[in-house]
Amino acid sequence: MNEVITWLWLVVDALIALLTQPFYYIAIVLLALSYRRQGMLERRLLHTRLHGWPLLTLRAIFTGILVGLIVSVVYLLLGIEMTAQAVVAIWVTSIILMLFRVRYLNAVYAVGLLGVVQWLLKLFGSWEPQGFLEAIVSTIRDLPIPQLLVLAAVLHLTQAMFIKLQQEQNASPVYFKGKRGKLVGGYQLQYYVPVPLMLLMPTTSASGADLAWSPLLAGGADMYMLYAVPFIIGFSEMTKSMLPEEKAALTMKRLLLYGVILLVLSLLSVWWNPLSLVAVLFALIGLEAICWISSSEEENRSPMYVHPKQGLQVLAVLPGSPAEELGIQAGEVIFRVNGQHVSSQAELHSALRMNPAFCKLEVRNIEGESKFLQRAIYEGEHHQLGALLAPDPDTGFAIDERPASFFQIVGMKLDTHRTEKPAPDPFSHEA
Repeated sequence: MNEVITWLWLVVDALIALLTQPFYYIAIVLLALSYRRQGMLERRLLHTRLHGWPLLTLRAIFTGILVGLIVSVVYLLLGIEMTAQAVVAIWVTSIILMLFRVRYLNAVYAVGLLGVVQWLLKLFGSWEPQGFLEAIVSTIRDLPIPQLLVLAAVLHLTQAMFIKLQQEQNASPVYFKGKRGKLVGGYQLQYYVPVPLMLLMPTTSASGADLAWSPLLAGGADMYMLYAVPFIIGFSEMTKSMLPEEKAALTMKRLLLYGVILLVLSLLSVWWNPLSLVAVLFALIGLEAICWISSSEEENRSPMYVHPKQGLQVLAVLPGSPAEELGIQAGEVIFRVNGQHVSSQAELHSALRMNPAFCKLEVRNIEGESKFLQRAIYEGEHHQLGALLAPDPDTGFAIDERPASFFQIVGMKLDTHRTEKPAPDPFSHEA
């Protein structure tokens, strides 16, 4: 009983220490800014927004806590140890990498880069710097890279499982410029969560406790305390050729495969250290390969969110809107409204005004099959029933396909541009 009480106090102490760490708040603020910028982009491109950034931020925080609870149990059973120096090294490296690309804030990049540097320091073992550099080199040389890679692998496996659950909240409809200079619709998908973890830290303090189980990877210390470590895990994607749920499922499968291979390599390198370089290189190259394959696929596939010759392509549906109640989904085509063929937003509005109190729709699903829908229209409802359409190919704003930089997110710079022949859209007012 005394041991249980001791460990409960260690958990409380670790949580209090987490609240005093700046890294956790840095992660939350960056996520909040990213989601706020996402909402601003939706308003500029679509004249409305699908989700509020405070709700998205809170979901990310609670998801991170849930992931942290699950993964912490796994880590405690494995006995993965952490030191304060390792936490600082990972976060400082992550922040530096983040200045180049935001997705490099993912902890696996920092661990991988530190692993490469550690291998180089071992290769040039005779190099002994002095002063401040000596402390940095000493910290990197002492990092338990294989154990940290195990940590990263389990995080990615858990993250992959949560991608499927978060796909609706994390998919943001946007406009891109296509190969021929025409606007096409698409989605940005972001899966970033701040994850607080409970890891073991060896200690000689009387406030520590011994382990009642035999962990696989612990270093054999007599006493341990718990150390709360905040990490950011995540992945970003874009798609012009797939439904967001299809892209999310594909990303999930690839991250699961990546996580399994990384976990196997990392566990093997724990028992045979020379393999750690292979694990480190796979950690870095594997994630980059997933990004490259995804980008190449999108480049070679035809865009999905463009208007056909007859009908209007639905890019997204506002939550709680009439379109959602009717069962209209992204990727479907609004073919007829009140008996009239529609091939432009002007024709859509004209057809809806034929009967302001009621509408009858013919909508064709992705398989090309027609479904007939009808519903009363009430005052104050969205002027397009909540169906957000693919863009006019010749008019409007588009965003760059490159991911936003750290400075664009912090500065709330949207980095949008208009097509060559802009024209005013009389129907582009905010919902």
